[in-house]
Amino acid sequence: MFGKIIGTGSYVPENIVTNNDLTKIVETSDSWIEERTGVKQRHLMKNETTATMATEAAKRAVENAGIKPEEIDVIVVSTVSSNLILPNTACFVQEQIGAINAFCFDINTACTGFMMAYNTVQSYINSGLVKTALIIGAEGLSRIVDWSDRGTCILFGDGAGAAIVKASEAAVFETVMKSDGRKGSALTCYNGFATRPRKIFTEEKQEISDIYEKTNGQESSDTFVKMDGQEIFRFAVKEVPKCINELMEKMNITSDDVDMFVLHQANLRICQGIAKRLKISMDKVPTNVSEYGNTSSACIPILLDELFKAGKLKKGDKIIMSGFGAGVTLAATYLEIC
Repeated sequence: MFGKIIGTGSYVPENIVTNNDLTKIVETSDSWIEERTGVKQRHLMKNETTATMATEAAKRAVENAGIKPEEIDVIVVSTVSSNLILPNTACFVQEQIGAINAFCFDINTACTGFMMAYNTVQSYINSGLVKTALIIGAEGLSRIVDWSDRGTCILFGDGAGAAIVKASEAAVFETVMKSDGRKGSALTCYNGFATRPRKIFTEEKQEISDIYEKTNGQESSDTFVKMDGQEIFRFAVKEVPKCINELMEKMNITSDDVDMFVLHQANLRICQGIAKRLKISMDKVPTNVSEYGNTSSACIPILLDELFKAGKLKKGDKIIMSGFGAGVTLAATYLEIC
């Protein structure tokens, strides 16, 4: 037995930053950004945090599913940008929504995160360990983006999406997951605590020594997102279609059998490149990157929530979700709306 999605929810900040707004801080233009990425605007936090956005998305998913928080057996949050290290974000959400019977943990596989969370809870459901799961992708990327770096700051936004997955005899599940750590340098962001000036005891000198210098009084630039955009583009356009094809071969289906391909919203050109490699129409590839930018692990659940609420997903629809990102990691997962 596997699980089916019985409810979704999402939250994005009200604060909208357009491409024209970005021209005030970096050398760019609205047309330059849109032509290369498909992004027109993004939603950025003001008073929110990653954890509060995750909580709001979770509340909406629980309400949409028509369940009580006490029914949730596990909460999994995917994030690379939480304001919390301890407690984990999932435990924060648990306390806020009153899911007192759940066990909780966070995962970090960047833009593939929601996929990994979904696949993880499917394994738990299949093993009989849980019946009802809450999965969340939540990102406050504006806090780890270098707003003087035109190559990255134009891409990212903040937000959270959530789904309730419940055991069902009707549910169908299959997946392919991959990682290639050799390409990890294509997208990096180091922990700010690791570069903060501090003192440690060194056995050699038997004294307290200074390590990790600040540069010009600022934290190391390594604590911001750094990306080799061309390498990520090449990886996504080549490897994601291969991963999706491997999944379809595993299930003995073709792209004609699939009603919709819900892809990570890295940028519009990548989604178009994947569709071209798969030889499918963009009519089968919904996008919302123009509105939100790349929200990493929140992309797919926000898009799913919009599709459900717009009535674009109906019973019997066959869906392939695919995420890809830092690590590098990627996954393709099949689900049927039931």
